[in-house]
Amino acid sequence: MQTPRCGRRQLVLGALGTATLALASAPSRLLAQGTYPDRPITFICPWPAGGTADQSMRTLCTVAGRVLGQPIAVENRAGASGMIGSKALAGAKPDGYTIGQIPISVTRFSQLGTLQADPRKDFTYIARTSGQTFGIAVPAGSPFKTLKDFVEYAKAHPGKVTYAHAGVGGATHVGMEEFASVAGIQLNHVPYKGGAEALQGVLGGHVDALADSSSWAPHVEAGKLRLLATWGEQRTARFKDVPTLRELGWDVVVDAPNGIGAPKGLDPAVAAKLRDAFRQAVASPEFKAVADKLDAPLLYLDGPDYEKYVSTVYAKETVLIDKLKLRELMKS
Repeated sequence: MQTPRCGRRQLVLGALGTATLALASAPSRLLAQGTYPDRPITFICPWPAGGTADQSMRTLCTVAGRVLGQPIAVENRAGASGMIGSKALAGAKPDGYTIGQIPISVTRFSQLGTLQADPRKDFTYIARTSGQTFGIAVPAGSPFKTLKDFVEYAKAHPGKVTYAHAGVGGATHVGMEEFASVAGIQLNHVPYKGGAEALQGVLGGHVDALADSSSWAPHVEAGKLRLLATWGEQRTARFKDVPTLRELGWDVVVDAPNGIGAPKGLDPAVAAKLRDAFRQAVASPEFKAVADKLDAPLLYLDGPDYEKYVSTVYAKETVLIDKLKLRELMKS
C-alpha cells in the first residue's frame, strides 16, 4: 500500500524537524571545534608596550595565532598595576575572541579591592607560561656598589632612598617592600605605569634605584646600570656573578609567573583549542629565544593546573597582605 502524498510530506517535515532539533541541541563543543576561530582574536596585555611582559606575550600570540589559523592582535590596556586590563578581560564576552594576560597579582588586588573580580572563579585559565627575573638595579654612577651599601645608607637615612617600580601593590612594589621589611629599612617608592617607564625614570636620574623584572638587563650589560641583586631561588645564567637576596642574608624570593586566560564561562571546546595553541607556543623556539633574552624561566602549566596554582597563591597573598600592612600602604 502506498503512503498518501500528504503523509509522505509530513514524514519528511518531521524528519527535518528532528534533525534540526538534534543540531540545535548538539554539544556546543562539537560546533566550536568546527568553527572556532573564524576571525581575529584580541589579546589584552595589561602593561605598556615595550616592557618585558609585553614582549613575551606578543611572541606567544604570534605563534599561537599560527596554530589557530587566525591572527591574535595585542591590545595594551595599561594602568593600576595591571588591573585595568584584568578588569577589561574579566568583563569581556566569553566567546574566545577576547583573551589576555592575567598577572598573578590579581590574587592580591582582588583582596585589596582594586580589582572587582575573584580570580578563583571569574576567569577561565588557559596556561601559565613563564616566570620573571626580578632584581634591584642602580645607575652605573651610583655610590651603591653593593646591596650592603644600599642597605647601610638606607638605615642611616630612613625614607631618603627612592626606587621606581611598575605600580602600587604590584610584584615589584610588594617584593621591594618585603625586602625592606626583612632588611629593617624604610624606602621611598615611586610608582610608574609599567616597567618600561620605571626604567626610564632611573636612567633619567629621577630615582635612585629600579625594582623590576629584567628590563634592566641590556642596560646592565651596556654598563649603564649596576645590578645589585636578583630575587629568585637561584642566580640567573646571564648574571651569574650577581647574588640573590637569599644568598645575601635576606630570605625573600619573588617569582611572579605570567599567565593567559579568558573570561569565565568560556566554552570548554574553545578553551581546549586555546590551551593547545598556547601549549605549542610556549614550547616553540621563538618563545624560548625571547624568554632567554628576558631571563624568564619557562614555568608552563596547563589551564586546570594553572587554576589550582592561582588558588594557592591567593591563600598566600591573604597572609602577605596582613604581614606587610598593604591596605594601609596603598592608602598612603
